[in-house]
Formats: sequence, C-alpha cells, structure tokens
Amino acid sequence: MARIDDVARLAGVSTATVSRALRGLPVVSELTRMRVLEAAKQLGYVASPNASRLAGGKTRSVAVVVARITRWFFATVVEAAEETLHQAGYDMVLYNLGGRPESRRKLFSGPTLTHRADALMLVCTPLDAPDIATVERLAIPVVAVSECVRQWPTVCIDDVAAARTAMEHLLTLGHRRIAHIGGEGADQLAGNVHLNRRRGYLEALRAAGIEPDPALDIKAEFSLGGAIRATTELLRRGEPPTAIFAACDEMAMGAMAVLREAGLRVPEDVSVIGIDDHDMAAAVGLSTVAQPAAEQGQLAATMLLERLYGVTEAPAAPTVLPTRLVVRGSTGPPRR
Repeated sequence: MARIDDVARLAGVSTATVSRALRGLPVVSELTRMRVLEAAKQLGYVASPNASRLAGGKTRSVAVVVARITRWFFATVVEAAEETLHQAGYDMVLYNLGGRPESRRKLFSGPTLTHRADALMLVCTPLDAPDIATVERLAIPVVAVSECVRQWPTVCIDDVAAARTAMEHLLTLGHRRIAHIGGEGADQLAGNVHLNRRRGYLEALRAAGIEPDPALDIKAEFSLGGAIRATTELLRRGEPPTAIFAACDEMAMGAMAVLREAGLRVPEDVSVIGIDDHDMAAAVGLSTVAQPAAEQGQLAATMLLERLYGVTEAPAAPTVLPTRLVVRGSTGPPRR
C-alpha cells in the first residue's frame, strides 16, 4: 500500500508539499500540484483523514474575530477569507463582537480561544495590552486586517492617503468649505481607521492653505445612523458646506439622504464623497475612494495558511494594498 513518502519520492518533492498539493492549498504552484496528483494516481495513493488532520494542525479551524459583522467592509472581508480557507480544507469559527467592548474582554480574557483554532484572524479589532498577551500565549499564527497591530503581520490600506485622495478630488473641483463626518473616539472598537481618515482630511485642507473649521468636523458612530445624526447636526449649525467628506460610504449615503430630505441637491448644492466602494455606491451614484475589501480577506487568509504550513515567514511590515478614486454623480464643482 502506497504511503505519502512514496508519492513524495516519485514526484520529487517533500512530504509536506504532497500534503499541501493534495489538499488544494493555494501555496503550491499548479505545475507542482499536477506532478503530485499524477504520482498519487500512479501509486493509487489516497490520503487518510487522520494523516491529513495531523498534517494540517490540531483543529483544522481558523478563528476570525470581527468588530461588527453587519458592516459592509467586515462582511466582505470575512466572506472572502472564509472562501479561501474553505478551499484549503479549513473551517472558519466566527466571533462577532457586535460593537460591544465587553464581548472583546470576555473573549480574550476567557478560555474560549484555547484549543479552538490553529490560527487567528483579527478583522479591525483593536486590542489592549492584556488582549495581546493572551493571544501571544496561544502560540498560533495571527494576521490582522485593517487595524495594524505591530506584533503580527497586517493587511490594510493607507487610510490617511485614501482620505487625502478624496479631499484632493473635492479641492480640485473648487471646494473650500468642506465638512467631515467620521467616527467618534468614544467607540472602543472603532480602532484607528477613523482617526487616520480624519488626519488625511486635516492634512489635505492645510496643504491647500485652508485652516480647518471645527464647526465642520462632526464626530458620530461609524454607521448609516451615525451619519444621519451627524449631517442633521451639521445643517443645524448654519450655512451648509459646499461638500462633505464622509469617512466611509455608509456614512456618505446617510449624509445624502439627510441633504435630500432638507431640500438640498447632490451635487448641485452639496457634493458628497466617501471611502470603500460599497456594493450600493454605484446604485446611488456615490463618488468614493475604492478599497479592495475582498482582496484583504483573501490575502490575510492566504498568509495564515502559509504560516500554518511553514511555507514563508510573514512580513514584518504591514502589507498595504492600493486604493483608487471612483468619480460618480455625487461630486461636482461648487455653485458660483
């Protein structure tokens, strides 16, 4: 009866490569995979479930912790990661914190993660020092998405640069009185994304010689409802701005709804731009800075698989994916 080392000798590869190839992992080249499959066919080799389990890890599960699964970005990242893990023969165990800091504390202070997963993915989940110490004690591969944690590899975009791209588009159109609606610091699970996007907003204004007006900088929950409250407050303060930069597309769409309810036309009276390229952005004609959400999930999952199988060392510096400006009908020149 043929064994895995027989297949490895015939294919001219290691037994680890045979295991990865037969499991369909994305870390094996197609040429190598074909050679392994042909060798296994010639020898009549069939991998036993127990051997596969030992080759893949203790549980063949990856834990994914997400701040809020109901938000577009998080759901898109998780779906793409799950598909990549599924193709590699791994199950995904999802922990949705639901925006509740107490859920994070309970998860990382208790025994929940111990022996539950071979690896961990943190999707926009900021951790404090005790959380980090708990995860490090697990001694499993960890990858973060969006929220950079210096202890582990991170897949993200440059949020400061994305915000500057959005602002430079508005400034080029001729806007000078530009409002910002973004996340609030009181949200313990918001992380640094909203802070970095606000920083890009302020940097772009100052680079254009415009002193930021605190009355045009409104903080709210990073959501559609938060945007509705922020935009309502913005209009209550007096003369509307000529443009609004929203820290995410969901907030931008909330702003558009409030403006239209108030009888203001978009973009004739007020231009609106966001960040994300949400699935609904094209349908509502929203200009945005598109970020590759699905690609972040796929890449993070692939990095975890590579570390699980010892294929490559994870990069020390964050892996920063590019963004791009998408101009639609929600932005235009200010009225003369």
